[in-house]
Amino acid sequence: MGIKIIGTGSYVPDKVLTNHDLEKMVDTSDEWIRTRTGIVERRIASDNEASSDMAYKASVRAMEFARIKPDDLDLIVVATITSDRITPSTACILQSKLKAYNAACFDLQAACTGFLYSLEIVNALMSTNPTYRKALIIGVEKLSMLTDWKDRNTCVLFGDGAGAVILEKRAGKHDIGGILASKLASNGSYNDLIKVPAGGSAIPTSPETIKKRMHYLSMEGQEVFKLAVNEMAKACQDVLSRAKVDISEVRWLIPHQANLRIIHAVGKKLEIPSEKVYINVHMYGNTSAASVVIALDEIVRTGKIDRGDYVLLTAFGAGITWGANLLRW
Repeated sequence: MGIKIIGTGSYVPDKVLTNHDLEKMVDTSDEWIRTRTGIVERRIASDNEASSDMAYKASVRAMEFARIKPDDLDLIVVATITSDRITPSTACILQSKLKAYNAACFDLQAACTGFLYSLEIVNALMSTNPTYRKALIIGVEKLSMLTDWKDRNTCVLFGDGAGAVILEKRAGKHDIGGILASKLASNGSYNDLIKVPAGGSAIPTSPETIKKRMHYLSMEGQEVFKLAVNEMAKACQDVLSRAKVDISEVRWLIPHQANLRIIHAVGKKLEIPSEKVYINVHMYGNTSAASVVIALDEIVRTGKIDRGDYVLLTAFGAGITWGANLLRW
């Protein structure tokens, strides 16, 4: 039995926030943002558009691609740091919207690495439990709700969106695709590098935390840059080594779309040609758990991938967490 991706889908909100728009909001410039991040614009969800709404639209597109019905799903996993509510899970809310009532549902929080974590966990569940035959995995973020629009260093970075894949357990010697190797890792000693300081049990919401603007994402950019480049590159090398695949055989490297300089640095460390590194950060900014899966859907839908191609995914996020997945299409 093999476990394959049989459908992909993505969704981004209609509203476009450009660098020139941001020039009117904070002390920044289009040139400053482009040279430091590579970002030109990002998508922003409407006030009444929740993470589950974006996840729903991406999921429907993935199911249409895979030609399956909601009742066919056995698992729904949502990777997000911007859940609709503290409880219940966004996966359960999404299940209701899809009417996929045969599925077990849960959320996973590994920040920008959430989709990669979800892929490996669902792959393991499907490999060991015969009742899980079809699964829906979504990476979705409404980071605009966590963005401090008065902070010129962070507000230029983030955007909203969702991506989804359908995994299916399949039999047959001709089914060559699947997840060949994965590396998941974390180091909690760096938990202060990327964080939302307040709103949890450690620092509950109060008038003081709101006044101090403690409910927005903060980040130590320089330290994150160094760690992200090194750890993503090492994770990629690890999965390639275990799968006995050379970097020259990889058709696409899809790195987390956080910063163009980080993407270029990872590609350089791996010695992969730049034309094999997929980049869309200029259009969407950093969409956290949605980043890699939106890019994957774009590659699939534009016909830039063929059966048997190797695709290398890698990401890095708060926690800190990082990892890589090697797929064969």
